[in-house]
Amino acid sequence: MVAMSARPNQESAAPQAETTSPHRAGFACFVGRPNAGKSTLTNALVGQKVAITSNRPQTTRHTVRGIVHRDDAQLILVDTPGLHKPRTLLGERLNDVVRTTWAEVDVIGFCLPADQKLGPGDKYIVKELAGIKKTPKIAIITKTDLVESKALAEQLLAVSALAEELGFEWAEIVPVSAVGDEQVDLLADLIAPLLPESPPLYPEGDLTDEPEMVMVAELIREAALEGVRDELPHSIAVVVEEMLPREDRPADRPLLDIHANVYIERPSQKGIIIGPKGKRLKDVGTKSRKHIEALLGTPVFLDLHVKVAKDWQRDPKQLRKLGF
Repeated sequence: MVAMSARPNQESAAPQAETTSPHRAGFACFVGRPNAGKSTLTNALVGQKVAITSNRPQTTRHTVRGIVHRDDAQLILVDTPGLHKPRTLLGERLNDVVRTTWAEVDVIGFCLPADQKLGPGDKYIVKELAGIKKTPKIAIITKTDLVESKALAEQLLAVSALAEELGFEWAEIVPVSAVGDEQVDLLADLIAPLLPESPPLYPEGDLTDEPEMVMVAELIREAALEGVRDELPHSIAVVVEEMLPREDRPADRPLLDIHANVYIERPSQKGIIIGPKGKRLKDVGTKSRKHIEALLGTPVFLDLHVKVAKDWQRDPKQLRKLGF
């Protein structure tokens, strides 16, 4: 949706000094297959970690709003789970989140990795996007640092042809590398004019509206995902039960106590998460605590426990309990 500024009646309009462009603010979401680089791109645009990243597909389970402040615009970036063929109730709910999100935003960015050919999953998503008539759609070719220029050119042509085949045109096609910080600012420059005229929607300095407890849980889950290779890609959920400043601490030495539960689906998975003599769980705590302290700006004592929530991805009651 692009708001048009009203033009004064030519006969009655007095000469006016040239005015600056109106400020714009609105919502843009990134969609794409799992592991298409959406979270990394969100973090690069915001300039700080607001979305968890992992080489595990389907890492993102919540839409995370990252806020980009510019002189001319405020971009509120909605990161979404990867749209995929669901095998569980959790998968179905994640897909519903994606469709609800893109029905409510001002701009949709379709992310396609430069190093992967257009596949059935991409075509499925683009076909759905073709049915959304009024919202501008930008094709974003991600991970361009992984390919040579010839392969990149082929990908650009392929994504352009796919839209043409489905009867629509991309508002822009942009190659970017979030890791190499290439063309990230250009992408923001291209999104901004597509947003509605509006004053800023969030105060200067806000980087996300994601609740702190949810972000802390996501940072713990990111650390837990790192070392489990292929054993538990989707079976881990984290719930922060409590975040409280420790009492009787001097003002110049605060400490935040965080108690969190790491949930898995079967008792046999417990040993994988905890590791020999508790080493893996200790590593998860050490890694995530560093990120949590950077996020919250305060020293943290992190207390982690591993619990079994049997087949939680398929159980509506367990999904509700875990926040899905």
